[in-house]
Amino acid sequence: MRRLSDCRVICSVPFKQHILNTRRMKLKTKKSTLKGQVSIPGSKSHTIRAVAVASLAEGQSRLRRPLISSDTLSAADCWRALGAEIDTSNPDQWVVTGTGGRIENQNQIIDIGNSGTTLRLGLGSAALGHPDGAVTFTGDHQIQTRLLNDLISSLNDLGANIRSLKNNGCAPVMVSGQLKGGRTSIACFTSQYLSSLLLACPLAADDTEIEVTLLNEPDYVQMTLDWLDKQQIDYKNNDLKTVSIRGSQRYTAFDERICADFSSATFFLCAGALCGQDVLIQGLDFGDSQPDKAVADYLRAMGADIRQEQTGIRVRKSALKGIEIDMNRTPDALPAMAVTAAFAEGTTRLVNVPQARKKETDRIACMAAELTKIGACIEQLPDGLVIHGGAKLTGGSVSGHADHRIVMALAVAGLALDEPLEIDTAEAMNVTFPGFVDLMKTLNAELNLQ
Repeated sequence: MRRLSDCRVICSVPFKQHILNTRRMKLKTKKSTLKGQVSIPGSKSHTIRAVAVASLAEGQSRLRRPLISSDTLSAADCWRALGAEIDTSNPDQWVVTGTGGRIENQNQIIDIGNSGTTLRLGLGSAALGHPDGAVTFTGDHQIQTRLLNDLISSLNDLGANIRSLKNNGCAPVMVSGQLKGGRTSIACFTSQYLSSLLLACPLAADDTEIEVTLLNEPDYVQMTLDWLDKQQIDYKNNDLKTVSIRGSQRYTAFDERICADFSSATFFLCAGALCGQDVLIQGLDFGDSQPDKAVADYLRAMGADIRQEQTGIRVRKSALKGIEIDMNRTPDALPAMAVTAAFAEGTTRLVNVPQARKKETDRIACMAAELTKIGACIEQLPDGLVIHGGAKLTGGSVSGHADHRIVMALAVAGLALDEPLEIDTAEAMNVTFPGFVDLMKTLNAELNLQ
């Protein structure tokens, strides 16, 4: 039995430039009127999937306009440790020389920082290694609370030998054995479980049959299937209830531009609806499978002035009303929608999103706590929030809970408040959106990062 201390660390998230700076920071906001245009950076989800596919492929791939953030750099470090050559020196174009499915697993430790997507997808890739080798995955304190049990069980069903080193179903986990294919049944509390299997199983020796008994966030799985389609991978999908994948397939090199991130755009859409004089958001492709494109529809249903134009999506401040939103497909949008609902008239119900309690934080509890501090009237549900609008909201000090989406959502609240708001742990924004403050400032937002 190998111990964590016996392994050699060949990947431990390098702290590059300001993007990976862990110095504690505060974000101070003031009431603002937003005007201008912004282009949204690349999708985190697509960037990480592109890194994974390119790393498993034969030959050299080019990822144009990738997202540069601590999560995506963690992904590059992860698959680099598994044997890919990944040049991230040019922020406009990453070059990946793939492994052709020949994974290195020589007792290395891979520290994936705060990236849950990298952890789950990386487990599947690592399971393709030599049956006598091993890889150990670890990460920061939040990552070591992210559940993996169902994914571990399915990968083990298919030939791998994966175990949680603390026997709690979380990282650190050791991956050995070798994925061969077969049959498995999996409950996907997070879509990342199924995406991990879908990306790895085409390279297993034998065919794979996956029965999906529960699936939250199905659109993120569709994003993964879109990558398989581009790669002409042979699989059969029965409405994501069962998926059959032919074994002994191969990925090929590609050259692709990463589309803009709707999850990042969410904060600009909500900010525009709350305090936008005239905000034009550019670069979004509504034909893409990203689920958070639904945020535009949520805001329209609340009465927001949102118009899709040839040059982008235009948002202006308008009176908002409370509605009920099933957020199962869009858990990452919960913090921003909770903030928006706090400024709307009437009651908003954000429901059917239990997985939001198992993200970087319990986002349901954290958003209820922080919005209550500034005067909002909120009830927690087991799977969501009830926000009673119309309360007088005030400034003050709130916690971002070291969660990037909570920090940015609270910043949007601060832009609409009459009094200043101070948010701690603002350095967490670097996980997915290190340019958030600078982009908001181009719209005349009064934000100060200290």
